[in-house]
Amino acid sequence: MKTTKLLILTILISLNTAFAQENMGRDSDFSLIEGPYLGQKPPGSTAEVFAPNIIQTKCFEAFGVFTPDLKEFYYISGCDRKSQKLVAYKQENNIWSKSIVGSRVGEPAISPDGKIMYLGEKYMERTNTGWSEVKTLEAPFKDIPIMRLTVSSKGTYYFDYTGNADGEGLIRSSRLIDGKREVPVALSKEINSGKLTAHPFIAPDESYLIWDSVRDDGYGRSDLYISYRQKNGSWGKAINLGNKINSEYSDVFGNVTPDGKYLFFYRGLGSGNLDIYWVDAQVIETLRPKQKTKK
Repeated sequence: MKTTKLLILTILISLNTAFAQENMGRDSDFSLIEGPYLGQKPPGSTAEVFAPNIIQTKCFEAFGVFTPDLKEFYYISGCDRKSQKLVAYKQENNIWSKSIVGSRVGEPAISPDGKIMYLGEKYMERTNTGWSEVKTLEAPFKDIPIMRLTVSSKGTYYFDYTGNADGEGLIRSSRLIDGKREVPVALSKEINSGKLTAHPFIAPDESYLIWDSVRDDGYGRSDLYISYRQKNGSWGKAINLGNKINSEYSDVFGNVTPDGKYLFFYRGLGSGNLDIYWVDAQVIETLRPKQKTKK
């Protein structure tokens, strides 16, 4: 009898150990995650799945963003719209731990100073203990169905609107002038062309804009593009980020880490499976048009 109980106990321990090993890294209860960027090996010039053994599942993981100090990482996760949560990984004493901030409200984007997390037409402010309750932007922004809003160091908003019946999409900007927000202005045709034009990311210094769109020169359902600010303040032509980043699937929601080293985005693989990818941000300098020198 004792032998049988011992055998059962041994089997249970083995099963629990196997379960823990299988889920190692998927939850902070089973492992310690150390080092920058959730302890991940930096990618090269070809996009790779970010933290595949930690945050990725067969469901929905998207909208990954870091805070300016790179010690907090936020993303949306869940297997259906109702269950999707805003998830956080925070680094303290070089160790990352996981927590749930709340239900999904919008697509997160963090201001360059780290004080505001924008969630479309909503936002949260940084507090001494974390984040404030969800608030709504003032008019006219609260009346616009914004998916993603990002802001430059000067306070200029760049945001999308995909409520058009034809699905073209529209990216607009709004400057902060003498403490007042100007009426939103649509960006030029270099940006606002194609279908499903959305998810803008503005560089803190406004030197470039990254967004996604469906265009004739694309590689898949939706591709990531970049445009560089010209000397006269206008936007240059849209440049596809190339087939080391874009794929036959939907590649969207690009954003560059606050240290300028990596480009993050997510890829929709179909059947509700979305994964967060990252790639060396050197591509931004590689594609930047060379300035002509006077002879």
